[in-house]
Amino acid sequence: MEYRRFENTIVARIDKGEEITEQLRIIAMREQIRLASVQALGAVGRFTVGVYRPAEKQYLANEFCGDYEIVSLTGTVNTMNGEFYSHLHMSAGNERGEVFGGHLNRAEVSATCEMVIQIIQGQVDRYFDESIGLNLFRF
Repeated sequence: MEYRRFENTIVARIDKGEEITEQLRIIAMREQIRLASVQALGAVGRFTVGVYRPAEKQYLANEFCGDYEIVSLTGTVNTMNGEFYSHLHMSAGNERGEVFGGHLNRAEVSATCEMVIQIIQGQVDRYFDESIGLNLFRF
């Protein structure tokens, strides 16, 4: 992975074999990012995304293997209990144009991933909301 910072914007290249969420964490820690918006595109060979079931308060994970193009990867970086936290969603399409997506658990880059991180001045922490079962923004 390599990246360059331009004031409040970071442009990153995540390389083949690297895991996207881990590389984002590394950048955020190095750059001391407390709040940011993330977007990316690229290609992945293996990824796991989930769908939240509110009635059961749990995620159902789906794992995909093969050749996939990231159609959309978007999300946030912030903190929970003062520590790094990211919330990402990803959609990826196969050679037939079928697209699968959801809450991103992990994704391994198969060719490259181009990521733009827009740093926001400020901080928004998270807390666990028991009634919903999710980590929500705390303002």
